[in-house]
Amino acid sequence: MAKLVRTEEEVMLADAARGFLDEAAPVGKLRAMRDAGQTHDPDLWQQMARMGWAGVLVPEEAGGADMGHAAANVLAGEMGRSLSVSPFLSTAVIAATALRQVADERAKTALASIAGGTRTYALAVDEGAKHDPEASQLRAERVGNGFRLTGGKRFVIDGGFADRLLVLARTDAGLTLFDIPADRAGIARSAQRMIDGRDAAQIAFHGVEATGDDVLGQVDGAMSVLVPALRAGQAALAAEMAGLAAGAFGITVEYLKERKQFGAPIGSFQALQHRAAHLWCECEVTASAILHAGRVLDESPGDAGLAVSLAKARATQTAQLAVQEGVQMHGGNGMTDAFDMGFYMKRARVGAEWLGDYGYHAGVVARLRGF
Repeated sequence: MAKLVRTEEEVMLADAARGFLDEAAPVGKLRAMRDAGQTHDPDLWQQMARMGWAGVLVPEEAGGADMGHAAANVLAGEMGRSLSVSPFLSTAVIAATALRQVADERAKTALASIAGGTRTYALAVDEGAKHDPEASQLRAERVGNGFRLTGGKRFVIDGGFADRLLVLARTDAGLTLFDIPADRAGIARSAQRMIDGRDAAQIAFHGVEATGDDVLGQVDGAMSVLVPALRAGQAALAAEMAGLAAGAFGITVEYLKERKQFGAPIGSFQALQHRAAHLWCECEVTASAILHAGRVLDESPGDAGLAVSLAKARATQTAQLAVQEGVQMHGGNGMTDAFDMGFYMKRARVGAEWLGDYGYHAGVVARLRGF
């Protein structure tokens, strides 16, 4: 049974990350980026790379820190608390995990580039309104010794600026994952600014040529590479959302202490105390679910499906509760741009949809539990 308490090393990592992010990427910086029309922060990403965060899942022989998924989740949680903007999930977690499934020199070189902060990735898997990789219809047609990709992908987080794309396509007998440059001829990217201020893109593939060297893993065998990467990303996203919930809870509690009505802090009103206590309990239970998911990913990744989907489903609900309670307890102020709560609400909404919403992961839990 995995221990659902952070280790001393994880506590130290969280403290160090929080100190750095509070200074380098406070929530106020997100407001400035939004007002400037900036959807990503390359300088912050370079700082993270120098601290070893970009290589958190990269093997040491490729220049990474190889700290494991539990550590990656700790970092993601602190990024969620401050709503920092970086390609950490798409590059350092999802792409790095996918590349680790492939034992060749090309993958090792790519991993080294990730760890060094010189290469970013975006995951292009979804085509419909909801997360459903196995329904992908983007076609990779055999042409000689290579392929020609035709179709489109949507909701590609970081897709507007990423250097490379992990593209899921349908081949003759199944699905194949391609690792291709984002500027390859025939790729048209339409960057879109999401409600939380970050970047996503719709990407069209107009007869894009790919070779066998662009295949990540085996032809028709995408899921052996993609499933571990998706689970890693889902767990880290759950951690980010739990951090978001903790951040929203923190500023709500501070407001309850400061705001006065009838000559007393509103935090002294029993009804609000009960609601705050309930939210704290939900945050703690969700934190335990995320710790468990990280432990299972590190110790038995093939068995992590249930733990990861449970964590993502719980984090989605908890983040939603945290921002709703935050807005309500701030009263009318919670709906104004002068307060940060709106940023937490918008990020929670995007996180709820990316890599599978509550219904998707609740369905996975029900199926794996035999319901």
